[in-house]
Amino acid sequence: MPETHELSAPAPAAGPTVLALPGEIDLLTVPALSARLDALTARPRPDLVLDLRPTEFIDCAGLGVLCRARNRVLARRGRLRLVTDSARFLRMLRVTGLGGVFEVQPRLPDLPAGTYSRC
Repeated sequence: MPETHELSAPAPAAGPTVLALPGEIDLLTVPALSARLDALTARPRPDLVLDLRPTEFIDCAGLGVLCRARNRVLARRGRLRLVTDSARFLRMLRVTGLGGVFEVQPRLPDLPAGTYSRC
């Protein structure tokens, strides 16, 4: 069954938008996720944090949507961070040549409460 990723209000200018991605990111879930990421990366200088810690599985279609989001963010002079401490996911990035492409952090950024939106 495809996972859903709920959107909240746009992030305030002072901080990033955090999108938690639970479940699977695969061929079935990518279309809905791609539409949500397009909406989140449409404005100038998007600051997006994708929390992959609750992600159970990601396939090549999932990697593709992450790369597309990265390209959209960079084209708009924004910032994209992936949050994960999964050795399996980090290895997948290295094996696919994407190891140095993404800014990866093991935990959410330390930000004052109310300075970011959680989607």
